[in-house]
Amino acid sequence: MRRVGVYGWGIVAPRSPNIEAFAKNLESSESWLQPFEGFGPNSFLVGYPDFDFSDYREWISTRFPPTRFSQLVSKMEPTALYAVGAFIQALGQNPGIESLLQELGPEAHVYLGVGLGAYPTVYEATLQLDRAQRIWDRFWAQPGRCHERCRYEEDPEAVRADLGDVPLDPSTIEDPDEREDAVRVWNAYWAAHSADLVEYLDELRGVEEVSVGGEVEAGKLKAMREKERSRVKLQERWGAPDPPWTHVSANVLWNIPNTPAAQVSMLGGITGFSYAPVAACATFGVCIKVAMDAIRQGDAKAVVVGATDPPPHALTVGAFNQGRVLAADGKLSKPLTGLRGTHVSGGSVVWIVGDKEFMEGKGFRPLGMEPVAVGVSSDAHHIITPSKEGPLAAIRAALREAGVSPEEMGSWDLHATATPGDYLEVENLRDVLPSEVLVTARKGTFGHGMSAGGGWELTAQYLGSERGTLFPTPLRKGELNAQITKVHDAFVYDTACPAPRRPMGKLSMGVGGVNACVISRPLEP
Repeated sequence: MRRVGVYGWGIVAPRSPNIEAFAKNLESSESWLQPFEGFGPNSFLVGYPDFDFSDYREWISTRFPPTRFSQLVSKMEPTALYAVGAFIQALGQNPGIESLLQELGPEAHVYLGVGLGAYPTVYEATLQLDRAQRIWDRFWAQPGRCHERCRYEEDPEAVRADLGDVPLDPSTIEDPDEREDAVRVWNAYWAAHSADLVEYLDELRGVEEVSVGGEVEAGKLKAMREKERSRVKLQERWGAPDPPWTHVSANVLWNIPNTPAAQVSMLGGITGFSYAPVAACATFGVCIKVAMDAIRQGDAKAVVVGATDPPPHALTVGAFNQGRVLAADGKLSKPLTGLRGTHVSGGSVVWIVGDKEFMEGKGFRPLGMEPVAVGVSSDAHHIITPSKEGPLAAIRAALREAGVSPEEMGSWDLHATATPGDYLEVENLRDVLPSEVLVTARKGTFGHGMSAGGGWELTAQYLGSERGTLFPTPLRKGELNAQITKVHDAFVYDTACPAPRRPMGKLSMGVGGVNACVISRPLEP
């Protein structure tokens, strides 16, 4: 069976704009979280990525036209830019690997997933659309542009008898919040009955009927210019606001789930298979799994794998809070302790993995550890609460494929989200592994990146093994939950300890019950 190695990695995380800062920060047991800024005063802690895309301007400018950097900044949201930055970092550990990825053609792939997706872009576009729609409806609902509304002003009862479904008049509602909602419904109703709007739309359809003629490229530009001139004249003649659909940013299209993978493919000149595996918190482990399968089947020699998440946002913080899995008291919630909930974080992690014999035959140096096996499973149980059987199936599958017995394991990193699920996860672990296994839990350090978090944890494990240490965590002795203590007590606390020269494991459990367990072994001296 072909062996797989890691030959590049990059990180964007809280307090960590790059892999070097990430490694340095891991030496401390401090948390990297800070207060959330999205609701005004509140009591949430989150992990804001430390990131400045201008750090990568020179790299991009030496390979692409001068406009490429500004295009990326204007069109791509942070979710994609984080991944691009992490990818560029990953090229740096082994000079020449960038050229190799291009030379490999169809044998170089990109599997780069997302967790939460482009929430900030969709949120801003939604707000703009909502405002434009309200202005639009108010304009066409005016009595002077809507005959039925004019009739209503003169004889409400007669019009209600004719139309039958006229909504409640907002002027009759005392509660200001209810009145605001009623105004929206009121204007939308009368706009839909506006004969003037029907006439306007008929003229607009005529504008849009202009087709491309002659030579395609020149004809396309001519048609676009002609349409724009006609639209401007139409707006001036009617004095109307721009239609709401013209206020929706095209960036909604440019930031769909496969965008980070596509951008890495384009910027890296990688022409092989590229797509976005999406498996919530298990995304990074799943990416490693499909990459190892592709390499072992001979479909790829090297694969760029990764996961990326947007910065903390009011939508995600609010959703996690309503899902009852978020700490909301302004204090750090450490895994394995009070089980009050997790903390939302954003950022990215990108690795370059490859056929070990091929890559090292080319002179590339392996990093961290050697991924040996990935076990995956689905709980088929509950969207948030993990089952017992699902994670155990992934763990046992990974151990079996790796050919490693439970007694050989030296260390294990938990998914551990500081929720009640931590207890079941530790209990599950002890159903398989002996009491001597050293266990780490790191979401108290950098929070919970929906898809990137598992990659941060795995990278911390690999960096530690490379340096012969298990980095400290914020957990202090005496803080461990009493029930968890009864099940297992060999944890890495706020002091580093030597890393065993033995295989290590990492479990990630995703929303929807997707599990990925990665078994790795130290590199040979």
